[in-house]
Amino acid sequence: MSATSSPSSAAGEPAVTAADLPGYETGTWTIDPVHSEIAFSVRHLGIANVRGRFDDFDGEIVLAENPLESSVRAAIRIASVSTAHDQRDAHIRSEEFLHAEKYPEMTFRSTGVRRGGRDGFLVDGELTVRGVTRPVTLDLELNGFGKGYEGRSVAGFSATTQLSRKDFGVTGGPTGAALGDTIKITLDVEASRV
Repeated sequence: MSATSSPSSAAGEPAVTAADLPGYETGTWTIDPVHSEIAFSVRHLGIANVRGRFDDFDGEIVLAENPLESSVRAAIRIASVSTAHDQRDAHIRSEEFLHAEKYPEMTFRSTGVRRGGRDGFLVDGELTVRGVTRPVTLDLELNGFGKGYEGRSVAGFSATTQLSRKDFGVTGGPTGAALGDTIKITLDVEASRV
């Protein structure tokens, strides 16, 4: 979500305001990995989806008074990939795929937030994988705000995007031919206000 957005949408409509979002609280929010998930899927042999997730990640969301001036950053540890198959996980960590030894993290940094998408907001940003940075847009849904344990403020977000693995140099070696190029990403995030 970054401070480069204008206060009005491309169609000339008034920008969304904090008052439009029940429970909205400005400030810095820390992503809670225990109650969040970063998942992905890719076609195998053109007929089935292989699914997986990353279990080790962190990030920070800054919600601004003008929601369209908010920002987000996140880092995901490649070694934490899990597809419920040890041999496949090791292959994904290898040089043919994400090369965890040389590039232990993938990162995301927002460059702007705008109205639109299926669920109300689009978050533009830069995703870096294997040392390659490409623009990515997240279709974001703000799930709401509430109170967690000990009265701490919590917020929920869901987002989806698709990207080309080949754009990031992820060939997959000889087995890559059996995989689709499009990776579907699904994010379910709970964050706590700092």
